[in-house]
Amino acid sequence: MATRLAVNCSCGALTGTVQGVSHHAGNRIVCYCDDCQTFAHFLGRANEILDAHGGTEIFQTTPAHLQITAGEDRLACMRLSDKGLLRWYAACCRTPIGNTVPTRQIPFVGVIHSCLQTTDSTSIDTALGPIRARVNGRFAKGDLSGLKVHARAPVFYLLRVCGMLLLARLRGDHLRSPFFNLQTRQPIVIPHVLEDEERRKISLK
Repeated sequence: MATRLAVNCSCGALTGTVQGVSHHAGNRIVCYCDDCQTFAHFLGRANEILDAHGGTEIFQTTPAHLQITAGEDRLACMRLSDKGLLRWYAACCRTPIGNTVPTRQIPFVGVIHSCLQTTDSTSIDTALGPIRARVNGRFAKGDLSGLKVHARAPVFYLLRVCGMLLLARLRGDHLRSPFFNLQTRQPIVIPHVLEDEERRKISLK
C-alpha cells in the first residue's frame, strides 16, 4: 500500500512530501561509497547520516513523486566533481535531501533517510519496506559480519533500478522535478563543484 512521507530539514525551514511511497514503487538501499561518505562529512552531519560502517540509507524513487512545499529558496546543490551526481541539501541547516543525476531526462532521485518522516502511524520500515541491497561495500568500515554487503552494485539491483527508470520515463516523470527548471532544463540552483583542496580537507575528518 502506497503512503506519503514528509520531507523536513532539521530547522524546519524546508518542507515537502514524497508521494506514492512503497517498497514496490521504490528502492531502499544502503550505500557505503566514499562519495556518499564525503557528502555526509561535507555537510558536517556524518554522525546523523552514516551508520557504524559508513553507510548512507537511501530511498530511490522518481523526482516526480517529490514536492517541495516550503523553503525552495533554501535548496542548495553540490558536486564532488564536475561529472558527479548532483547532491541536494538545505543550506539553512545542511540537512541532506537527495541525489540526482545531472540531467532531468533521467527521472531518478535517491532521498536520504535523515530528511524523511512518516505522516501517520506507519513506521518508516513499513513504508519503505526492507533494505534491498547494501552496495559499494568495498568502502565500508569495520567488521561487516552478519551483513550481506556487495562490494559493488549487484546485477539484480541494477536491473531493478533500470526497470524503475524506464517506467518513470514512460510515464513522463522526467517532465516533473523540483530540482530542475521546466523551461531551461537546468538545475534550479548552480551546483558548487568541490575543489581538490576542499575534498582533501573533508577526507581528513
